Amino acid sequence: MARVFVYGTLKKGQPNYKHMINTAKGLAKFQGRGRTVEKYPLVIAGKYNIPYMLNIPGTGHHVAGEIYSVDDQMLQFLDEFEGCPEMYQRTLMSIEVVEWEGKGGAGEGRAAAEGVVECFVYSTTTYPPEWVGLPYHDSYDSSGKHGLSYVRRESR
Repeated sequence: MARVFVYGTLKKGQPNYKHMINTAKGLAKFQGRGRTVEKYPLVIAGKYNIPYMLNIPGTGHHVAGEIYSVDDQMLQFLDEFEGCPEMYQRTLMSIEVVEWEGKGGAGEGRAAAEGVVECFVYSTTTYPPEWVGLPYHDSYDSSGKHGLSYVRRESR
């Protein structure tokens, strides 16, 4: 099992969460909520209003999201879904645990002593330079105040 941190449309209540709970695509177990230890720019960009975390450490905000434990099948699905490595690149990042599911359970669900875990994150280094000038967000919600409605894949 691998840990994955999702910050966009794959979170609970977001348009692509259905993929995280579709066991035909693999297993994904919700572990808790977290945020990036380093700051990153989270922008909503492109004609489909897709959330992208630009891989520019030290710029932007501590991005909020969810931590999942996934099997190899789900990790492979996520790589394909995220257009890895062309659109997004899967890299290890340090994630600060904000809240664990089950609040202090033993075993694999527990964070390291300092409350930080290493997770795979889909961020990007392959983006148009003008995206750096877009507004930065600390959290993504497809129906947020930003007014940029996400265009679902089936509607593209």
